Amino acid sequence: MTPRELLRQAAAQLALAGVASPEYDASVLLAHVLGVPRSGLFLIDEVAAAHSDEFEALINRRSEREPLQHLTGTAAFRHIELAVGPGVFVPRPETELLAGWAIEQAQALPSARVVDLCTGSGAVALSIADEVPNAHVHAVELDPQAHDWAARNVLNSQVDLRLGDMAEAFTDLDGTVDVVTANPPYIPMEAWESVAVEARDHDPSLALWSGDDGLDAMRVVERTAARLLKPGGVVGAEHADVQGVSAPEVFLQTNRWVDVRDHRDLAGRPRFVTARLAR
Repeated sequence: MTPRELLRQAAAQLALAGVASPEYDASVLLAHVLGVPRSGLFLIDEVAAAHSDEFEALINRRSEREPLQHLTGTAAFRHIELAVGPGVFVPRPETELLAGWAIEQAQALPSARVVDLCTGSGAVALSIADEVPNAHVHAVELDPQAHDWAARNVLNSQVDLRLGDMAEAFTDLDGTVDVVTANPPYIPMEAWESVAVEARDHDPSLALWSGDDGLDAMRVVERTAARLLKPGGVVGAEHADVQGVSAPEVFLQTNRWVDVRDHRDLAGRPRFVTARLAR
């Protein structure tokens, strides 16, 4: 069959399964199987039977709502490509905005010290290290499986990766850090039914759920950032789009922070909060 015929059938199958972007996902998977860029798919006249069978198997798995990135083994994030799979949270495009904010903060300093809490795959930490070479970047992850993925991703970087609880991490850096970032779990348990199947059934639970209001981890981020940062240092943390008021309030109510503000994503939804430790 031709690539066009395969893609048409696959996209129809994915659409019936409720996949949000069936045409895109089908083209990514076919390009993955054939080892070509998506732009090169239609330069191929016919797909060999063995490749067609491999593609069909991947489409069937995607129809079961297995994450696209698990099927390809990679996830793009800003200027880097990350290894991902079962056991680690797949980084989302929205988080690139938090990373971009942190990169701007670090670039404004001669030699910034940055700590990334709840690092998961290492996406934010590695992006900062990649785009701010003179920064000293540290990261921590609680889940051993996720930590293994992060270790693979930061292997050839200067990121200082540790396994542990963010509440107790980096006591050796207390009061010396310029920028703290975090993409903590922030989904309340009551929102179970509204969470996309790809996340609910495949992302690790430690990366998703955070108490009755979804802010338990954010409170830990606030306390840990207050301990780590220099006076005047800054923290940025992602949150759910319904937490545009409640997440900043976690910082405001402690009276430890100034310049507390919320930031929207490209779709105009509240996405992450930033604050500066009072001097």
